[in-house]
Amino acid sequence: MSETVRPRILRAGEGPVSTWSAPNLICIVRILLVPVFVAMFLAGLDDVALRWWATLLFVVTIATDSVDGHLARSRNLVTDLGKILDPIADKAITGAALVVLSAAGELPWWVTAIILLREVGITVYRFAVLSKRVIPASKGGKLKTVLQSVAITLALAPFPALLGDWVDVVNAVLMSAAFLVTVVTGVQYLIDDRRLNAR
Repeated sequence: MSETVRPRILRAGEGPVSTWSAPNLICIVRILLVPVFVAMFLAGLDDVALRWWATLLFVVTIATDSVDGHLARSRNLVTDLGKILDPIADKAITGAALVVLSAAGELPWWVTAIILLREVGITVYRFAVLSKRVIPASKGGKLKTVLQSVAITLALAPFPALLGDWVDVVNAVLMSAAFLVTVVTGVQYLIDDRRLNAR
C-alpha cells in the first residue's frame, strides 16, 4: 500500500503543493493588510505617528513581494493560485496607496486613475492571454515597480514636516518619473505582445 504524499507547505522538492503553501499565505496576508493600511493612513491625517506607521506598513507589504516570490521559485512551490494572488496583492497595496493620497488631496486624481487603468488593464490582459502565451516582465516593468514604490513611499511619509517643503519637490519629480515609466511600459507591453502574436 503506497503512502499518501502530503502536499508541501514550505518544504522544497517535488510533488503536490498545498493551496496553503507559505508563498500563498504571505500573499493572502499582504492582501488582508491593505484595509489596515488604508485605515491607518486616513487616521494618520490627524496623527503624524500613525502616518509613519502606515508608511512602514506599506514598505513591509511591498518588500514581502520578493519574499513570497523567492520562496515559490527556490522551493518549487509555484501554484496557479499563487500566480493569481501575487499580482492582486501588488496592485491592491499600490492602488490603495495612490487612492488615499488622492483622497487626502496630495496627488491629483487623474494621475491615480491613469496609473490604476494601466496596472489593472495590463494585469487583466495578461490573464486573458495566459492560456495562449506568456507576456514576460520587462526591464522597464521592473524599473516601473521600483520607481512607484519609492515615489509612493516618499509621498506617504510625512518628511516635509521634518525636513522642509523641498521634499515635496523631490517627490513630485519621482512621482512624475514613475507616472511616465508606468504609461510607457504599459504601451510597450501591448506593442511587444502584438509583435509576438503576429509571428
